[in-house]
Amino acid sequence: MKMKLNIEVLTICEQSLFLIVCGQAPLNTRIVGGVNTPDGSWPWQVSMHSPLYGGHFCGGSLINNEWVLTAAHCLPDVSASSLHVYLGRRTQQGVNTNEISRNVRTIIVHSSYNSNTNNNDIALLRLSSTVTFNNYIRPVCLAAQNSVFPSGTSSWITGWGDVQSGVSLPSPGILQETMVPVVNNVQCNTLLGSGSVTSNMMCAGLTQGGKDTCQGDSGGPMVSQQCSVWVQSGITSWGYGCAHPNSPGVYTSVSRYQNWITNNIGQNLPGFVTFSPPNSCSSGCKCLLCSTFV
Repeated sequence: MKMKLNIEVLTICEQSLFLIVCGQAPLNTRIVGGVNTPDGSWPWQVSMHSPLYGGHFCGGSLINNEWVLTAAHCLPDVSASSLHVYLGRRTQQGVNTNEISRNVRTIIVHSSYNSNTNNNDIALLRLSSTVTFNNYIRPVCLAAQNSVFPSGTSSWITGWGDVQSGVSLPSPGILQETMVPVVNNVQCNTLLGSGSVTSNMMCAGLTQGGKDTCQGDSGGPMVSQQCSVWVQSGITSWGYGCAHPNSPGVYTSVSRYQNWITNNIGQNLPGFVTFSPPNSCSSGCKCLLCSTFV
């Protein structure tokens, strides 16, 4: 029995030892949250800045100690030398005692990104130097290629974007959070237009609207919790307006890009976790961290 458990654990650990720390948010104790996030709630959240946009313009997620995952559509006119990345940040105007910043060494945009269809809306940023993890700065786990996020899966979205179409986040610009359920792609295509949502995308939102990502949230993570581990399922990509009824937000499906991510990073790989329902902690190695066994 012990041998079987260790073999099962190795199947989840073999991708990367970053599973020791990925997806852990020690300061996040909520079940259902409000609007403003407490400091340290989402320690992988990234704020991307460029003089081209006068400050924050997109989000991202820290996936190991030197790489950030974001959306390709954030980067059409931005060079690596003009990018500045903030980690551990909560507010855009106030004091952030736990934040650090990095320049960007390399931008990698998916070679098949299509700005007309929004397909393959994914990119990687390599930071100028590595970061040290703490309670306020940690990597998120990524959904592995066999992950399943069924309709209704509770998903958290975060960012500093507009609070509604054309209305900026008011000062002091505190990181926002909300929870939305996954909408299956068949239903999402029916709502948004047949064929607009590809197999490389996923949707989330409420039928009645009212909760959504918006301009300025692009590139940021959508995450779901499996036992004690937070797993990034999506990257904020596109939508028709913000939080309208019967108009879910559309996200790049992270699990479709495991090979692309690993091939481009090459080493020091992020932690990939196979997300699957039901989210039961009663058994199964998917609920255990490598740190239990190393």
